[in-house]
Amino acid sequence: MLLSSLRTSALSGYRRAANSLHHGKSPQMRQWLVKRSQSTVTVEAGATCTPAAAATVPSAATNRIVGRWLLGCSGLVVGAVVLGGVTRLTESGLSMVDWHLVREMKPPQSQAEWEAEFSKYQQFPEFKIMNHDMTLPEFKFIFYMEWGHRMWGRLVGLAYILPTVYFWRKGYFTRSMKGKVLGLCGFVFFQGLLGWYMVKSGLEDKPESHDIPRVSQYRLSAHLGSALLLYCASLWTGLTMLLPAHKFAESKRLLQLRKFAKGTGGLVFLTALSGAFVAGLDAGLVYNSFPKMGERWIPDDLLAFSPTLKNFFENPTTVQFDHRILAISSLTAITGLYMFSRRMRLPRRTKIAISLLAAMAYGQVALGISTLLLYVPTPLAATHQSGSVALLTLAIWVLAELRKIPK
Repeated sequence: MLLSSLRTSALSGYRRAANSLHHGKSPQMRQWLVKRSQSTVTVEAGATCTPAAAATVPSAATNRIVGRWLLGCSGLVVGAVVLGGVTRLTESGLSMVDWHLVREMKPPQSQAEWEAEFSKYQQFPEFKIMNHDMTLPEFKFIFYMEWGHRMWGRLVGLAYILPTVYFWRKGYFTRSMKGKVLGLCGFVFFQGLLGWYMVKSGLEDKPESHDIPRVSQYRLSAHLGSALLLYCASLWTGLTMLLPAHKFAESKRLLQLRKFAKGTGGLVFLTALSGAFVAGLDAGLVYNSFPKMGERWIPDDLLAFSPTLKNFFENPTTVQFDHRILAISSLTAITGLYMFSRRMRLPRRTKIAISLLAAMAYGQVALGISTLLLYVPTPLAATHQSGSVALLTLAIWVLAELRKIPK
């Protein structure tokens, strides 16, 4: 403020001097005063515009800020996935029988409000068939589990949308990054709608069905799959902005390693997605033995449904069998990737990523077998689900380490 006042006073003084000397001084003096006045105006205007112009240019510093933000968002998505898994394991997902974006953010407070909420729940199949002897305190537990999951989802939405608006206004995004963050924000909104679409499938009356009320395994896998895609996209974008690309000497073996890593990452994702069908059908409670399923390597009811394709999505035996095959295939692929990479000269950070991926794969398989043999205890099953996300995280890290330098 003081500097601006001084500049204004000096400029006025020059102009008054120019006017007073217009008729009494030499042409050289008048010309000097005019030039001095113009240069002062130019410098002042430049000082005013330069900071604003500089702020609109993305830089290495702003890229680090955006990258860390995306990693933070991906961490929140992991929290949503884990909390959603626990909600499913505790059979709490159908406790809230309606959906409101703002109104449901405040849970029931008084006894009358709790009784009204419990009364709504009692009108739906889960209470009538499974929980007809449930008490109000028991209902409060499952309600808070689902409410917590929904509130976490809203937190995820705010974590994506609000910083996007701020960074956009500050000019932190390049043109390509603008498209990416818009896609991520749109995907968050889609994920919320998909979650309610999934819950609705478990609230419908199905007189022709003799099964216990549960959400559709198709919608459950779509809900989990979209969450994993959101997580992968956020994590990949964040990592590529924060981790400098390695300058590899391009070779045939490196090309093969990249293809191997991409295929392995896809297999890990598919295995995690197949877990949604296992959870949706309670297929983990069908054959609780390993390595055989009961007394046989291939169970008799593997293809019991007709048409045959239906077994892969609706037959609990087939779904568990598929998950076993995919898990073993993922472990084999990761082991092969690790052995192949040991024969190459790679940067230290890349070797660490591949080694951690291999270690996590064996740990995840051990968790899966333990969960199966112990009849799916909630803490162990939740840890196994979290392990699948950790394995996927390491697979993406490996892909980020092996990526090509953009031209």
